[in-house]
Amino acid sequence: MHDLAGALHRVRERIADAARRAGRAPDAVALLGATKTVPAERIGEALALGLVDVGENRAQELLAKAPVLADTTPPPRWHFVGRLQRNKVGALARWVSVWQSVDREPLVAALARRAPGATTLIEVNLADEPQKGGCTPDDAAALVEAARTLGLDVTGLMTVHPQDDDPRRWFAALRELGDRLGLTELSMGMSDDFEIAVEEGATMVRVGRVLFGER
Repeated sequence: MHDLAGALHRVRERIADAARRAGRAPDAVALLGATKTVPAERIGEALALGLVDVGENRAQELLAKAPVLADTTPPPRWHFVGRLQRNKVGALARWVSVWQSVDREPLVAALARRAPGATTLIEVNLADEPQKGGCTPDDAAALVEAARTLGLDVTGLMTVHPQDDDPRRWFAALRELGDRLGLTELSMGMSDDFEIAVEEGATMVRVGRVLFGER
């Protein structure tokens, strides 16, 4: 049986150690549990152990799990972190607290209409990988402006760095872009590289496998 309590403790310690190495306060970095394919019961166990932020990649999974966990104390703070279709926004709006994968103006418009004032992160595709979502770095400023004009609360940026490449330079690039845009929230880093992300300025790391075990 995977030791969830132990895993949660170890991940938090690793985040704290990485923050200290970078001269940062450990509590400046939030842990988001990435729960793709993780059963609602297992998520509930993590919530009971103190996890607050939970991220889903797929609308149908979030919509299945959220009602099951709605009465937990405290309830999860749901983040949507996957590629998002406009026609799913209305169904998700009841549950999602933070929309982390906003990457185009039609999606901004849908959020403004169905989830007014929503807390939003702009997803940036730093390497312009065609198989991934995210706007280009050059388009990020205009998208931030469009979202704010329509009343969304844009707090930061999110990225998924290219595989098989040094993650540090991509995390540094997102931090530099955030600095240029005056955005302080940086969601970056996953199970294999979250400590590097913290060292490069992440304010939130998205950890699944290391926390919940192999899928």
